[in-house]
Amino acid sequence: MTLAERLRAALEEKHVSGPVLLAGDHHDFDPLSIGHAAAVLVAVTDRAEPGILLTKRAETLRRHAGQIAFPGGRIDPEDEGPVGAALREAKEEVALPSDQVEVLGVTDAYRTVTGYHVIPVLGVIPPELPLVPAEAEVADLFEVPLAFLLNPANHREGAVQIQGVERRFYEILWEDRRIWGATAAMLVNLSRRLRWSA
Repeated sequence: MTLAERLRAALEEKHVSGPVLLAGDHHDFDPLSIGHAAAVLVAVTDRAEPGILLTKRAETLRRHAGQIAFPGGRIDPEDEGPVGAALREAKEEVALPSDQVEVLGVTDAYRTVTGYHVIPVLGVIPPELPLVPAEAEVADLFEVPLAFLLNPANHREGAVQIQGVERRFYEILWEDRRIWGATAAMLVNLSRRLRWSA
């Protein structure tokens, strides 16, 4: 079975193992309020030990500067839904050709504290593509092993006080990288959705 077939089969299963899926950064928003629609590309490299492509956002950006994220952004009216937006953003941010992505489908949406309703698009890409970060948006791009990211043992839960309210979050530490917030939460959801084993 190919990597794409394994991922697609796992994605199509309705059962979610372990704790319930994470809906958003906080629990006091109206779940019926969509907010700003956005999409990210969860690009899995097709190799013996698959990895997930991640970016480090440029320090000059207004929001989430320096944070680790999936390629992605707001869904524009001219996009063909979340898939079109995720592919367009990946092309703009890291020069990932859309025709090199085998799209498997969308997975569980996540609501950020900044009001974005983010839809992850899962896809498989060939290894060793000549990707180039867009200097204005992306400081770095790198790959983290899929098995590491989806292993619940690597999902650390933390908390912080913001204006007297405790906010809980997940983080995943890999080498010198700290993946946290919405990106980590979407990986936690993906882990629970896929029940992945290498």
